Amino acid sequence: MDKKKILGIPSIKRLPTYLNLIRQAQEEGYEFISGTVIAQELQVEPIQVRKDLAITGIIGKPKKGYPIVPLIAAIEHYLSWDNTKNAIIVGAGNLATALIGYPGFQSHGLNFVAAFDNDESKIGTYIHGVPVFSMNTLNEQVKNLDVTIAVLTVPSQYAQVTANRVIRAGIKAIWNFTNEKLNLPQEIVSQQEDLTSGYALLCVKMDAQKPKLVKE
Repeated sequence: MDKKKILGIPSIKRLPTYLNLIRQAQEEGYEFISGTVIAQELQVEPIQVRKDLAITGIIGKPKKGYPIVPLIAAIEHYLSWDNTKNAIIVGAGNLATALIGYPGFQSHGLNFVAAFDNDESKIGTYIHGVPVFSMNTLNEQVKNLDVTIAVLTVPSQYAQVTANRVIRAGIKAIWNFTNEKLNLPQEIVSQQEDLTSGYALLCVKMDAQKPKLVKE
């Protein structure tokens, strides 16, 4: 990831939300959308929307806003969602089933081609059409399937050893859904996903909505 993208991490996290809203406007027949409309719908400041969209290189037109088709293309290109990436998922449990079954990933260029597990009862089965292989075949399958990303959904105590195995197999990027902070070589791209973060924010928002007691 280059310096520009590292500095723009908060903006990158907001771009998918913008993209969903922009696609809705496209489905409703709009050809342009203004930063102000996006800001109002998502309850953020218009200046923030303009700054976020500016990192994609797109430029809006005065009094008209952003042309929707080029805007979608610019966001998808900046996020590299216009390039298909083959991925494996290691740990064929409930979370893996949910992730593989989510249709949004494929539309954004993430293509699950295989799952892996040590459980004999799972090996040879399919998850939403994706075959489950033995971990013993990892090296061979990664090479044959031209895989670049490994998604880890194993129990946390096995995260590091699993990461080491997928790296030896040739994986260059790891999306970590475990609670374990991985020790990885500098050249490996990684992202740790904390599934409790969204829930924490929801709880704080709920608490903020509670009526406050007024002292008499």
